[in-house]
Amino acid sequence: MESAVNLWPLAGIAAIIIGFLLRFNPVLVVVVSGLITGLAAHMSPGEILEKLGAGFLSTRNLPVILLLPLAVIGLLERHGLKERSQAWIAQIKSATAGRLLIVYLFVREVTAALGLTSLGGHPQIVRPLLAPMAEGATENRYGELPPEVRHRLRAMAAATDNVGLFFGEDIFVAFGAIIFMHNFMQESAGIQTEPLHIAVWGIPTALCAFLIQAVRLRRLDKILAAELTALNNDALKAKGGR
Repeated sequence: MESAVNLWPLAGIAAIIIGFLLRFNPVLVVVVSGLITGLAAHMSPGEILEKLGAGFLSTRNLPVILLLPLAVIGLLERHGLKERSQAWIAQIKSATAGRLLIVYLFVREVTAALGLTSLGGHPQIVRPLLAPMAEGATENRYGELPPEVRHRLRAMAAATDNVGLFFGEDIFVAFGAIIFMHNFMQESAGIQTEPLHIAVWGIPTALCAFLIQAVRLRRLDKILAAELTALNNDALKAKGGR
């Protein structure tokens, strides 16, 4: 006779979902959900505290790894990193936002395919360097940009980083998702595969993603050229009317 499975510990997951939806303090939400899970699993208070302490000790260096680069980037931004990147890209007359992002997409996919996923990212590259350079290249051609255009360029820069990372890392043979697929197909479905073969078949997908995103970026250049040229013409007409 099969024994009944205690599903009450799953209440901790519900506590996390509710806490995040209500935007409570994340640390408080995680601790409370851990307490709920432990009590539902009939653990003693001492055992619960021991598990929480062990989890804290195993990840105590994580905040340093995350916060130290952010502090360095913030310090560089305060001393003119964005301005210098915009001034540098303005010297390249043929540069456009689309061309710049296509080059970054290629580099991002290649480095991610080699396992160097930390070379890019939103806080390290997109916000302090890539987005300002895309704005600077567009501003160099069309003058002052409206806020909506700046936001569109920032969004496209972030999306380009996402596409390059997501499809590039699928080619890296030691990527966790590839190992997971290998184990699942071999153990659950009985299909004999090799991680290298799975990674190789990620190449066509990465190439298609690159081409699709590159077309979108070229289209972005054309749309911005039409919109900003029309805005500049309207501004000149308004000045001439005065």
